[in-house]
Order: sequence, then C-alpha cells, then structure tokens
Amino acid sequence: MPEREIYLLSPRALSPETIAVAFAKTSRSPESFREIAAELSDESSAQFHEKWVVGYGHASVAEHAVLHLAFENVSRVAIETIEGNRLASYTEKSTRYQKWGMEDFTIPPELDGHPLRDEFIATVRLLFSAYAESLEPVKNLIVERSPRRENEGDEAYDRRIRSQYVDRCRFLLPAAANANVGMTANARVIEMTIRKMLSHPLEEVRQIGEKMKEVSKAETPTLVKYADANPYTTETIRELANRQLSITNRQSGWCELIDHDKDGEKKILAAALYRFDEIPYAEALAHVKSLKKKEREALAEALLGKLGKYDTPLRELEYSTYTFDLVMDQGAYAEFKRHRMMTQTPQRLTTRLGYTTPLLITEANFGSRYEAAMEAAHAMYEKLHAFNPDVAQYIVPNGYNRRVLAQFNLREAFAFCQLRTAANAHFSIRRVAQKMYEDISRVHPLLTKYMKLRDETWQSVEENYFSKL
Repeated sequence: MPEREIYLLSPRALSPETIAVAFAKTSRSPESFREIAAELSDESSAQFHEKWVVGYGHASVAEHAVLHLAFENVSRVAIETIEGNRLASYTEKSTRYQKWGMEDFTIPPELDGHPLRDEFIATVRLLFSAYAESLEPVKNLIVERSPRRENEGDEAYDRRIRSQYVDRCRFLLPAAANANVGMTANARVIEMTIRKMLSHPLEEVRQIGEKMKEVSKAETPTLVKYADANPYTTETIRELANRQLSITNRQSGWCELIDHDKDGEKKILAAALYRFDEIPYAEALAHVKSLKKKEREALAEALLGKLGKYDTPLRELEYSTYTFDLVMDQGAYAEFKRHRMMTQTPQRLTTRLGYTTPLLITEANFGSRYEAAMEAAHAMYEKLHAFNPDVAQYIVPNGYNRRVLAQFNLREAFAFCQLRTAANAHFSIRRVAQKMYEDISRVHPLLTKYMKLRDETWQSVEENYFSKL
C-alpha cells in the first residue's frame, strides 16, 4: 500500500493562486499535490482560474487561496463591514486594553467642504478629551479597590488593572475612533468582501474596498480582478432605506425572545437518535414525543451529561433556533458581532435609544462630564442625521444603545452564553448573555440546564456595574 503523506504547500514557495490550482486539479489528476504544483506557473494558474473559476463559476476553488490582510487606522464604522463575513478570522485592536490618543479618529469623506465638518471634529475632540480626562479618576478608584500584590512591578500592576478602568472609559469613544484589524480569509471571501465594500453607502468603506482589491490582486490577481460594486446590493440598500415605517410607538424590552422552535428540544433529541440508528427522522421524532418526561430527561443526560466546560456539544443541537430582538450598548455589540455563527441584522448606530453609564464613572465623580459629552454627541448626531443618516453614525459613542435582530441555534447559544458570562467577559456583554440564557432556559429547560455559566444574573450585573441604562 502507498505510504501516507501529510505536508504543506508553503505560501513561501508557491503563490496562493498556484496552491489553489494544485488542490483543485486533484479531483481529476492521479498525481500527487507536489507533482501537480511543480508543473504549474503563475501564468498557467491564472489561465486555470480564468477558465474554471471565472468562466464556469467554480468559485470554491478560490477557497484554497488564503490571504492575510492588515487594516490600520480605519474607523469602527468601517470595521463592521470588514468583519461582516462569517467565514473569516479577525483580530482587532481592543478598547478594553489599549488607550486612544486625541487624533486617533477618521473624518468621514462626505464632510469634506461641508459646513458641519468643523463642528464634527470639535465634537469628536470633546469626546476624546472627556475620555482622556476620565482615565485617571476611574483608575484611582480601581487602585483603591485592587491593591498591588507583593513584589508586583508598576508595569505588571497596570497591565492587571488596566481593563478594569479602560473598559469603563471606552463608553465615551465615538465610532469615528480608529482601530487596526487583521483579517485572514480565503480569496472567495475576500472577493465577496470587496464587492460588499464597493457597494457600501459610505465613502470611507468604498475607499477601503478599492485599496483591499489593489492589495489582494498582488497575491491573487485572477481571483479578485472582477470584484466590483454590485448593483443589486447598492440599489436594494437605497430602496429599503427609503421605506422607513411611520410608527411612533417604538418602545419594547431590551432583550426579547420573539420566536423559537417550540418542539426544538424534541427535534434535537430525535436528531441525536437518528444519527446512530437506521430509521427515518419522522419515526425518531414520533418516538421522542411518545416518551415520558423522565425518559426524555435520561436521553438528554446521554446527549449532554458528559459535556465538560470547554467541550463543544454535538451538531444535533443546531436543530433548534431562537430569534431575539436586542438593545445593547455599542461596546457590547462590538463583542456580540464576533459570534458569526448567528444571523445578525443590526440597525444603524444611533443616539435615539439613549445611553448607558458605568457605575464607576459616577462613583469617580465624573458623571456630569460624562453626561455633557454624551449629550453633545446626541446634538451633533441629529445635525448629521439631517444631512446623511449613514454619516451620522461616526459621532455615536460606545455608550449609546443599538438595536440588533439575532437568530441562532442551541449549539451557538451554548458557545455564546458560556463564553460571554465568564468572569473575564465585559460586564455589558455578560448582562446580555445572562438575560438570553434566562429566556432560552425558560422555554427549553431540559437541555439548557447543561450550560455551565458563572453564578451571576443579569439583574446583579445591572446593579453592580451600571448607574444608568
């Protein structure tokens, strides 16, 4: 028998496009990957992609070409579009561990030559000034409550307590604040991202899309060369944006389970039986429905009883879904959006849903300054909104609330709720995760009891970390 081999086709030796062709050709060639790659050149690889990927639509071939893109000094508004792809990996400059300088922000290109430009800059600087001034008094409170450990140096001590004060002050940072993000994705995702960005209503995002295309073409010239603005996306966004409902009563709860699969637990248990049996699914579901409560509990125990803290449950938990209408502060949403196994529909950033105030800001006697900065942002937002609702997003601080629709399955609920209720998770997202867990466990207690959450409630998070919500 031939000897098993496992090896890398290194991007140091081969271009991403050549590696993609080498993998693609194995479906019809008996040769080894090394032999296929040795016969290829950049030119022949480009011809292959032009014929099969572009000409015949075999886009999955492009998934074998992987790129690593670095984005620096782009606004958090733009980062949401960059990170809006499910099949990619991102690492972003954190507002919890790093501090922002007074000039670390983007001025939207739409304001070039506009009468509101100077006022926008002044308001952003006011927010950055308030942010900078809040750091010391909030830090002093943390120092009082978190004494230095024996033999702990200045740098080690500051590193340990930094997130405890920086993540309170970050509520003042506007969406215009710059950040860096690293993105790893295959060429198919890169092409879709470029199309999305070139079709975006904001000029900054379109400019980033153009530069992203230019940089990507240096590595995968054929795979992204036809990535252009998509008329369907552009026109659909414009059409739907002009169809706002004339509804005056916009009140609702901040976390509402608006839909769920009422038979979800039974469907999951039936799928688990189906996987290891030889019966049709309908029979498995009928069997589960016929079981007594104790029997279903035993089946649930067999499915999840041995689940450890860091284990991932079987995929059968994906057969039950939940839909939430959520209102959370923008800082929390920045973490929420990283859970890309969800389907998320965020509304535009706005100041019209009010803002949250961390308790430490008030306890540090910085509440009045904080409120004044937030109100200044709101006033600027309304002026910008009259000009362009998309541009108005840049002035919205992290502390303002945002509405998002989210749908996900129980397997993702396990991942989200367990991760985002951990002690090291930000308190804003802990509040959201605890409330979502409470709502899901109310309708599906049989399986959710196996989630391993920190002993905390969303009510206690509100009481211990917020002075205003």
